[in-house]
Amino acid sequence: MAGFWGKRKREEQDAADADLARRAELAIVAADERVRLTSDELDFACAELGDKATEDLAAALDSVRTHLAEAFQLHQLNHDEIPDTKEELRTRNARIIQLSDWAEDLLEERTQVLQPKIDAVRRAPETLARVRADRERLAERIPNAREVVERLSRRYSDSALAQIGGNPDEIEQLLDFAVHTAAVSERRREAGQREQASVALEAATEAVRRAESLLDAVDTFEIEALRAESTLAAVVDDSRNDLVEARRGAQTPAVTQAMATLQQALTALPASGTRSDPFAALSSLRQANADLDLARERAARPVPSQEQVEHAIDDADRQLAVARGLITGHRGWIGADARTRFVEAERLRAGLPLGPVAEDQRDTVLATARRAGSLASEALQIAQRDIEQSRPDDWGGNGYGRGGGYGRGGGMGGGNMVGGMLGGLVIGSLLGDIFDG
Repeated sequence: MAGFWGKRKREEQDAADADLARRAELAIVAADERVRLTSDELDFACAELGDKATEDLAAALDSVRTHLAEAFQLHQLNHDEIPDTKEELRTRNARIIQLSDWAEDLLEERTQVLQPKIDAVRRAPETLARVRADRERLAERIPNAREVVERLSRRYSDSALAQIGGNPDEIEQLLDFAVHTAAVSERRREAGQREQASVALEAATEAVRRAESLLDAVDTFEIEALRAESTLAAVVDDSRNDLVEARRGAQTPAVTQAMATLQQALTALPASGTRSDPFAALSSLRQANADLDLARERAARPVPSQEQVEHAIDDADRQLAVARGLITGHRGWIGADARTRFVEAERLRAGLPLGPVAEDQRDTVLATARRAGSLASEALQIAQRDIEQSRPDDWGGNGYGRGGGYGRGGGMGGGNMVGGMLGGLVIGSLLGDIFDG
């Protein structure tokens, strides 16, 4: 019986060894084929993107070839005329599989990193055609955008329109820049300067994306402004009622000061029919209203209500949404101060709980929400200042820029616009070609 089970065990081991040998052969063949395919892909990528962009894949390919040479050597030892023990064969085949799998995994990882750039190069003709088509499509929306800004300028103040007042001129500049840079990309590609052609095409695509974002901002501004006006009317009524009720309640120093501040905010509201900034008015009045609510709540009981917490979170969300829209549309023009405040506001908002807040946590949550809203408001104000300071002197029209459309040298409207549009994209020697008029 012992002999039977020993024979059975040897047969099972022989079958496992045979399967291991088959898997080793399949693995080394697959790895070698992957090396050949990746080599062809690398040749194409080097020609289109340049050596710098492909150096990581090239290094991986060299390393894989070195280690696969070891795998092939082990495979050769398995089939030479020198007899091998089963343990030697088993060890070599396991090593062959290990090296082959590692090679495929490394090439897959490095190829995946480079693949988006390779795909973009292969789609370059299609992308160029889309850039030109998008330019025509978006250019048709510019007259309507100008009409909207002009109409809104009769209803809203310059501070309210600072978010979109200069958009039509900026859009026009961006679209002209996109078409011009697309032509640069074509010329550089025809000249064999593949890497620079890809960078120029990326710049053209980004210009079109930014132009569409600014056009959409014009379309949505009027709705947001009307919504702010409607909300403002409700907050005015609520604030007046709160003042009446506050006079009947406990008059702590905090309540008295908050009442005076809220009354000042109500008095400062513009008269009906005058050009106004509903966003700023709503923000100011809401803050004063919230301060009075807090003072009265603290006078009545020390724990903030759930409604107060929700109100503060909603206000933080609104402040963040407005700031996010402005910063997203002008990313390249926004400095570190505005970005820092906005990122911190988003971080604080992300840490706020969802749903009802326990009473022992409301003070902290309320303070955090108000801090997030305050930082978002500061980010918006600083971003508007950054945009105003970054806008070239020779941009103009409608009281939102200064001067005509193109730069003094007959170029594309100045380096500030392009620097902002590119959002940090460095295109090196392209600049001389892009601004050659």
